[in-house]
Amino acid sequence: MKIFAIGDLHLPGGQEKPMDIFGANWANHGERIAQGWRERVSPGDIVLLPGDLSWAMTLEEAADDLAYLGSLPGEVILIRGNHDYWWSAIGKVRKALPPGVHALQNDYYALGKLAICGTRGWLLPGTEGFGPHDEKVYRREVERLRLSLEAAVKAGLKPAIAMMHYPPAPRTQAPTGFTELLEAYGVQLCVYGHLHGEAQNGALSGTVRGVHYRLVACDAIGFAPLRVAEVKDGELILAP
Repeated sequence: MKIFAIGDLHLPGGQEKPMDIFGANWANHGERIAQGWRERVSPGDIVLLPGDLSWAMTLEEAADDLAYLGSLPGEVILIRGNHDYWWSAIGKVRKALPPGVHALQNDYYALGKLAICGTRGWLLPGTEGFGPHDEKVYRREVERLRLSLEAAVKAGLKPAIAMMHYPPAPRTQAPTGFTELLEAYGVQLCVYGHLHGEAQNGALSGTVRGVHYRLVACDAIGFAPLRVAEVKDGELILAP
């Protein structure tokens, strides 16, 4: 079983949101993602989508974008991004998802004896403008990651992969509440998105204190799912 990742699809969600205003590389990005997806991903594979699926404001407006995901091969695992305003109560979200598309929130997705966990994340302490509200949300998101990881452990699974939307640590690789949890629970791979353009320069990547980090925002990986790992004989094998 191969595992791919691609984040920040920013599908239109019924909105007038031509993404090429952010650069010519975004032209027709939805069609290009679908083409690359079909070329790489097989029905038995997993595709991780760490947030910012759609510009939709309501679950109803997101219907076409969710159907788009359901039309593509592989099992899709979603977490919420900061622009996913359509993401309402998790029960309602799950009822709206097409077959083969799964949403994580305070829980996990099982891969045999392994588990995929995750949470959205937030701005990190020390970020410019970080205030009391950010501190509250940051702590809440750290707790949600802990709940996700702990749910997998209680089910007898090994949390092998974590998905986050925001970077879990700054460019300096300094520890955060997120990275401390990932390290404590023995997570091997963490994929994240959110960063675009120049913000991608020097972003957290590679293996840091035992956890391998990959930035998978679609414009950072050529608008096609990136193979990040595979499961072989019950073990997670990271892609080069």
